[in-house]
Amino acid sequence: MAQAHGENLKQAMDTLRAHKMRSGLTVFGVVLGVSVIMLVAALITGFDQQIQENIKQFGADTAFISKWDQGFHGGNTPLEERQRKPLTLADAAAITEGCPALKSVTTFMQTGWMQTHTVRTKLGEVSAVDFRGVQPNFGQVYANAATLAGRFISEGDDLHREKVVMLGENVAPVLFAGGEAVGKYVMIDGTDFLVIGVVQKPKGGFGMGDEDRRVLIPFSTFRKIYPSADELSMRVQAYPNMLDQAVDQVTEVLRRRRNVAYNGKLNFSVRTAAQEVEEFHNIMMMVYVATIVLSGIGLLIGGVGVMNIMLVSVTERTREIGVRKAIGARSSDITWQFLLEAMTLTGAGGVIALLLVNGLVLLIRMTLQWKGSVPAWAAAAGIIVSVSVGLVFGVWPAMKAAKLDPVEALRYE
Repeated sequence: MAQAHGENLKQAMDTLRAHKMRSGLTVFGVVLGVSVIMLVAALITGFDQQIQENIKQFGADTAFISKWDQGFHGGNTPLEERQRKPLTLADAAAITEGCPALKSVTTFMQTGWMQTHTVRTKLGEVSAVDFRGVQPNFGQVYANAATLAGRFISEGDDLHREKVVMLGENVAPVLFAGGEAVGKYVMIDGTDFLVIGVVQKPKGGFGMGDEDRRVLIPFSTFRKIYPSADELSMRVQAYPNMLDQAVDQVTEVLRRRRNVAYNGKLNFSVRTAAQEVEEFHNIMMMVYVATIVLSGIGLLIGGVGVMNIMLVSVTERTREIGVRKAIGARSSDITWQFLLEAMTLTGAGGVIALLLVNGLVLLIRMTLQWKGSVPAWAAAAGIIVSVSVGLVFGVWPAMKAAKLDPVEALRYE
């Protein structure tokens, strides 16, 4: 049987080589459907790795507290959120005192989302920066705020409202091209600041978003220069393996302070890295479903094309089938001959899709410094699905060939 299948497979390959154009057009739908599956799997896998790395930069045992609900808003913030009262330093102090599972609490402040800030020197200018007023422990709570050069903001800087600043790794070279930034002055919105340090760029970014545009000044200095700013947020760091308890404690403290009823909707949010990963996975699941639908359409088109071509092949080779039956070939031999030919045709489409997608992914990795790749399960699933399409849609032509009467087949011109 193995020898017979080997001969059938060899004959199927000969048929593909003899009809290259027809075979290529036939498997186009299969190539398209399988390529979509593999490419989306590669992109999602890469983005998943990226999200995991980015979240690790904030610290695994940390949570983010804000008056705004986190997640996708569709570009329209609800009125109820906009009317919420801002968080305060008193809230941070209450959390520190009332949450024994917390190791540290840091607060930072920003101006409104619509207000942009410009940092300039005689050598350069950077706008649309991530401008924040931060407390001295910001660098300890945020794992992605390591000091690359100079020093971090100190307690004395914050206490005396010093006009000092830390620049992001991508901001400093623009403002001081070819020179050292630490010890020099920059102007932020018309106010001079002394550069005391450079913040290291978070790892794991890629593409056009791989930039550290942070500009950090002492919290008290920020409040003095921008007295109307009230966008205060917090990041809390729990003791190891106590993040869930810390989140519960923080939620309970803020419920009392912000007068939230027992069954009432929270007027603040406490988000952990695990929740952000789960939300990302839920979004990706919907993408997977949409991908399967689109791929299914392509595979259906490809399958119908394969079936039609195989029916044409049966008609063209009617006399050949009669000869094979006349010299002893069984119906099962004829069935497997055409099934293997159909499976070889679609399997070749799967291999072509795998090569195309791997080439495209390699190009993306080289262009965007991205770590994604086609996962082994997606490659295997693509090949299996492509071969299965040939098996399913090749049944009817194979059965039609097997049922031909040898005498009538030999008479066919």
